Amino acid sequence: MNAELIVSISGIRDTTRDTAIEFAEEMDRRGVPLSLLVAPRLKGKYRLLEDPATQAWLRGRRARGDAIVLHGYDQAATKRRRAEFATLPGHEARLRLTAADRVLEQADLRTRLFAAPRWDASTGALEALPGAGFRLALGLTSIVDLERNTAQKARVYGIGEGFRAEPWWCRALVMGAARAARRGGVLRLAVSAAQLGRSGPRQAVLDAVDLALFHGAVGATYRWEPFAAARAA
Repeated sequence: MNAELIVSISGIRDTTRDTAIEFAEEMDRRGVPLSLLVAPRLKGKYRLLEDPATQAWLRGRRARGDAIVLHGYDQAATKRRRAEFATLPGHEARLRLTAADRVLEQADLRTRLFAAPRWDASTGALEALPGAGFRLALGLTSIVDLERNTAQKARVYGIGEGFRAEPWWCRALVMGAARAARRGGVLRLAVSAAQLGRSGPRQAVLDAVDLALFHGAVGATYRWEPFAAARAA
């Protein structure tokens, strides 16, 4: 069975948009759609609602078949050295999810897919997701269908935003991605837009994608499949 290749970009903002655009063009040439991880707020007082150019690009990519994934609210650590949703109790997670959902709705980028910053969500955050309207939770080692209460095992091979970016790690990522593609199943590659501005990490992701395609992987996005309609009696 051929592997399904899912490539995601995080940290998309005004200062990284151009590198994300260039990478998206590389993926277009390879026939690989993207999953775009979007946060309403980022460090340096960035606000998505104050960045119409990035909003327009994201909407255009979605119209072409890319997926939009909510990637936290402001990505601020809620405890020392812990990612935003890593330790939150359910009620606090619900507040952040609701606020983030409202922003994406205003930007016409609303999504039912969620990936916590650094792929790390607490039990409380996971429990809050369905009540906030989300249907898919993306973790470091699994993809959870919140409606069906099922999980598909598949780890993330990443560069940046919680993952290393040194040359040895980039080489390990390429080799690991190739092995995963040969085994079949789901191959998940993740890269931060900031790292795409560096030649080494960018080339490593391109090499990993090319090797996966060489081994027969097929490009896909994160998505939630609705329940099949019941047949008429």
